[in-house]
Amino acid sequence: MAIGRRFYAKGVLFTGGLLALCLWVSAVQSQTVYRVLDEQGRVTFTDNPERGGEALTLAPLPSVSTSPRTATPPTPRRQASPGQPFMPYDRFTISAPLRGAAIRDGMTAVELHVSPPLREDHQVQLLVNGELSQTALHSDAFWLTGLPRGQHRLQAELLDSSGRVQHRTDPVSITVADE
Repeated sequence: MAIGRRFYAKGVLFTGGLLALCLWVSAVQSQTVYRVLDEQGRVTFTDNPERGGEALTLAPLPSVSTSPRTATPPTPRRQASPGQPFMPYDRFTISAPLRGAAIRDGMTAVELHVSPPLREDHQVQLLVNGELSQTALHSDAFWLTGLPRGQHRLQAELLDSSGRVQHRTDPVSITVADE
């Protein structure tokens, strides 16, 4: 019994380590990995398509560019009224940071309230000051870094299975304060 638990614990650690490695690699570029389920119900991840399994494309980890602005500012995205969430969602809002929050060090977590939980075939992308700053992910949390001092407007977009924007949250204004 104890040997089985140790074997299981090592398998969980190995799987966690492999997943962390896959996420690290995805930070460099998007990559396809394969989710393999064995006879005992254990899940492993591999980049080897010959092992079979379900193909997953890992998106790059979220980040905000800290590069200085160019001489010609990019064209802002068209901002439509958010309206009501499309079915099957009752609620789609930014729950953190709170409107008017002052953050330090130019970084913060952005958490969404999606109710019921985000469907497997839907994704969310994050806008900062009307510009896309986070690639579309199947996630209700993002991490922003490198925000310059000043006021910023955060907004999330809900994408359907075809990648079309179906809804936007109300914008949330935050301020990056002096350190």
